[in-house]
Order: sequence, then structure tokens, then C-alpha cells
Amino acid sequence: MTSIAIIGAGTGLGAAVARRFGAEGFTVGLISRHQGRLDALAAELAEDGVQAQGFAADVRDPSSLARALEQVTEALGPIEVLQYSPLPQKDFMRPVLETTPADLVGPVEFSIYGPVAAVHQVLPGMRFLGKDRGTILFVNGGSAVTPGRTVTGTSVAFAGQAAYAQLLHEVLGEEGIQVSQLIIGGRIISGDPEKDPDVLAGHLWDLHTKRDRFRHQVSAD
Repeated sequence: MTSIAIIGAGTGLGAAVARRFGAEGFTVGLISRHQGRLDALAAELAEDGVQAQGFAADVRDPSSLARALEQVTEALGPIEVLQYSPLPQKDFMRPVLETTPADLVGPVEFSIYGPVAAVHQVLPGMRFLGKDRGTILFVNGGSAVTPGRTVTGTSVAFAGQAAYAQLLHEVLGEEGIQVSQLIIGGRIISGDPEKDPDVLAGHLWDLHTKRDRFRHQVSAD
């Protein structure tokens, strides 16, 4: 049995993805900063028949993120799918003329250093699984493709993450490892036919199974 590790797991999209992949036989490693919330989410998922376990880590601390991913493998099986989808902090989103060099440290650590650390940790195991098995999924906001003057930190950092994902897609695709990104414009809203978490989880499942796609973009607004 293989696992999906969801970095930034919460009660919205993270839970929906856990249920979608869990229904297909994946065990689920839930990663965020708060162990108590992770334990509560794992218990909720268990009621739906999903085997999940929480592992606390801070995406701005590469060593803690690597440890959590190692623990997922040890507890739940090899990581076949990695999803990187933590929500950025509000203080990352400053107007461009008010953004100092120090203001960009957090967004870059969050959206670039974190993904790089996560990929380096899971890649050997994905290679061990064999060709056409591993998948790396990035989820970020519309400023990854259309920068916003009032959200400078995420605009800069998401664009860097998107570039990293594109490069990974080109290189790892040669090994049969799928790298894709889901870009969501606006808020995730339950009941919205485009942005409902269950619908978005379906898009991520399609990106995992339809291995020739790099990007799926939900309507930007």
C-alpha cells in the first residue's frame, strides 16, 4: 500500500483530497503545524473509512518537513503522491511599494524552500516505486500566473514555485514521475461548481492519473 502526503492539510481541500485518494486505496499522511488539529482530522477521516495519520511540521523549517515526510513513509507506506498546498500567511500579502526585502523572506521560505525540501525527501522513494508511479502536485493561487500589486509576497513566491514545478515537470517526466500544479483563482467555496473542495480534489486526482498534464487552472477572479 502506498500513501499520499498532504502538506498543508486542513478541513477544506486537504480533507477532500484525503477522501478522494483514500477511496482509491491510498493511506493518507496529513502534515501541518498543529498536531491537535491533525489528530482531529484523522479521526474524522477514519469515520469515512480513510486510514490517515497526522504529522506536525513547519514548512518554513526544511528539517522538520523532511522528518514528517520520513515519518509518513515509516507509518503509512511509501509516498507515491506528494501534495504541497499550505495556505500562505496574511502578512505575506503587502502592497508592492510597502514590501521590503525582509518581507519576502517568509513567502520564499514558504513557497520555494518548502517545496524544494519536500521534493528532495520524497523523490528517492518515488524512483524506487518504478516508472509511472510517483506524482508531485502543487496547489497555489492565481497570483502564480497573474501577479497582484497588493499581494506582492505571494505573487513573487508563487511565481517562483510555478517555475520550479515547470522545471520538475520537464526533468522528472523523463523518468515517468508526474509533476502538476492546480492554480485556483479566488476563494475555495463549498457549493461553488468550480471551487468546491470535492471538485478540486477531483481535478487533482485527474492530474495524478492523466499523466500528460502539467497545469489545471480554475477560474481566476
